[in-house]
Amino acid sequence: MSTATFSSICFNQGFLRKCEVKNRNQRVKPNVGGASVLSTKCMQSSEKNKKEVRIGLLGASGYTGAEIVRLLTNHPYFGITLMTADRKAGQSMGSVFTHLATQDLPTLVSVKDADFSHVDAVFCCLPHGTTQEIIKGLPRHLKIVDLSADFRLRDIAEYEEWYGQPHSAPDLQKEAVYGLTEILREEVKNARLVANPGCYPTSIQLPLVPLIKAKLIEHGNIIIDAKSGVSGAGRGAKEANLYSEIAEGIYSYGVTRHRHAPEIEQGLSDAAQSRITVSFTPHLMPMIRGMQSTIYVEMSQGVMIEDLYQQLRKFYEGEEFVKLLDKGVVPRTHNVRGSNYCLMNVFPDRIPGRAIIISVIDNLVKGASGQALQNLNIMLGYPENTGLLYQPLFP
Repeated sequence: MSTATFSSICFNQGFLRKCEVKNRNQRVKPNVGGASVLSTKCMQSSEKNKKEVRIGLLGASGYTGAEIVRLLTNHPYFGITLMTADRKAGQSMGSVFTHLATQDLPTLVSVKDADFSHVDAVFCCLPHGTTQEIIKGLPRHLKIVDLSADFRLRDIAEYEEWYGQPHSAPDLQKEAVYGLTEILREEVKNARLVANPGCYPTSIQLPLVPLIKAKLIEHGNIIIDAKSGVSGAGRGAKEANLYSEIAEGIYSYGVTRHRHAPEIEQGLSDAAQSRITVSFTPHLMPMIRGMQSTIYVEMSQGVMIEDLYQQLRKFYEGEEFVKLLDKGVVPRTHNVRGSNYCLMNVFPDRIPGRAIIISVIDNLVKGASGQALQNLNIMLGYPENTGLLYQPLFP
């Protein structure tokens, strides 16, 4: 008998004894191999009871909220005990997202009716502008990962300029840690409130920050051509997102004024320790999820393409979720769909002294909910890949 088989049988038998104590009147049928067939109800109950961390999910009716639920389905330590969705209050999550109907989840409630006495940590998936007031009112014992833009920009004046309203929680802003996991892991580890990065800034900063820190590229003339699936615009009904408006075409939006621009520049400027301004244009693509950033840079004097490649290889060596592909392999959004991976590569431009960097992520996972879970794992002392080892869905 193999060790794996022996362990499996011992686990099942021990598990059965615990179930039998609790459910003495339930009949458990033996299978042909002599091991026990556990009742679904018993298994679900035991699984739910062994979760160590009680999770609150605010704004569960959006795409990022649904992704949090999907990812937590296989998380051995995190269990959802509270879910809010003001416009869907009183409904089940399965009625809002039918693909989650098989999950045993709390009924949705409004934020004002939320009880945080049985919650240890919170994912906040609310729209920007509403999040500051809500987080300001949460109990101080909670660990919080905020997926909105409300705490990403350190300069509250810059926040007001780009988001059109004053910041209503400046003291919390001072406390918030920007959660670009692979770059700021140590800061995330000790944080109470993490501002989860935006999708475009994640796909752009991951390849550029190591190159800027190593002084391998010039700070001026960085051009970023980024493309996203429609899910990045959220689940709300908008005319611009109708099928007939999106299908069979490409739509450039937020030209020179996209709200992720100051977030990108903040991170790159931190790496350079001087002000960096980029040329950034996002495009909406006729696909559901996925993001590609194609970045054009000027190499520093005497630097070659091989230097860029080796710096990225060295910087991300041993990282679980950021992968530099073999030389010449072009990253594709198909190869990260549904996963927390970022794939990247660097290529020589036809213009001497310039390079082209391509980075791809799933905008809903590494660009949102997956990175949020990665951050909370770190904040609570769990292996950061816990619940995140879903492989990309292909084809």
